[in-house]
Formats: sequence, structure tokens, C-alpha cells
Amino acid sequence: MSGHNKWSKIKHKKAGTDAAKSKIFSKMAKLISTASKQVNGDTTSPILRAAIDKAREYNMPADNIERAVKKGSEADSQQLEAITYESYGPGGSALVIEALTANRNKAAQEVKFILSKNGFQLAAPGSATWAFSKENGSWNPNTTIPLSEEDEKVLEKLIEELEDNDEVQEVYTNAE
Repeated sequence: MSGHNKWSKIKHKKAGTDAAKSKIFSKMAKLISTASKQVNGDTTSPILRAAIDKAREYNMPADNIERAVKKGSEADSQQLEAITYESYGPGGSALVIEALTANRNKAAQEVKFILSKNGFQLAAPGSATWAFSKENGSWNPNTTIPLSEEDEKVLEKLIEELEDNDEVQEVYTNAE
């Protein structure tokens, strides 16, 4: 039986973890390069320092961080834009979706597609953010909504699909 030895198992497991790390590292690199562009590569600024610290939480290598800072501080680097989308999920739970993109239309279409595929749609600006307060760059729910087990599974699947998108940085919800 070929393909059933210990090395094959290790190889496939490593490939899965490497793919997950790569996705996280690319999101962190976007975040760092955007912050670097805002402060012209000044690593002592609080905005860039916070982005670098967040990347270090995910064990991003120092050379990748340096490359992202350098890429963002270059004059010809592409302009990334932070966008906040709002939606309502299963059981009436509010969702705030933060994206970082160079193409606003592409990101909106991708988020709309993921939401519609799961039976939901984008909401008007301000329709879901009222349920949250923004503190330290993070959306914290003012009130929480209890969900049934079925709704929790649907919400987990929706959030997972949204976070798998390269444009989406964070997804916040007020579900318990």
C-alpha cells in the first residue's frame, strides 16, 4: 500500500499547516505594509509598531516583517484601503467584516458572494456597528445574542469562509 507510511502522513500534515501559516503571514504583510505606508516606514510609530506586534503574535519571521515594512514605504507601492462591511448572520447575530484591499469593487463582490452563498447579504453602513463599540482597533460587542447549535454551526462556517478570503482581515460577531 503506497502512500500510507509515516513520512507521507507527516508530509501532508506539514503541507496543511504551511498553507495556513502562509495565509496568515500574507494578511499580516498587507497590514504591515499599509501601516508602513501611512507612517512612511517609521518603525517607532504606534500604528506600525502595533501591526508588527500583531504579526509577531503569529510568529511571523523578522525578515518577512522587514520586507513588508520596506514594501509599504516604497514610493511606488500599491495603495491598500481599509473597508468595513456589515451584515446579519444566523439567529440575528451582527457581523462586522474588516477588509484590506487594493481593489474595493473586487473585495465587495467577494464578500457579497460568500454571504449570499450562505444565505445572507450585506447590510447598510451603520446597521450592525451599533451593536459594537470600537476599542483599540477591535470591535467589541455591547450586547450578545444566544444562538442555537444549528445557528452556531452555520455562523462558524460563514466566518471560516470569510476569513479564508485574502482580502478579509478580521470578522467580529456579537453571538455568544
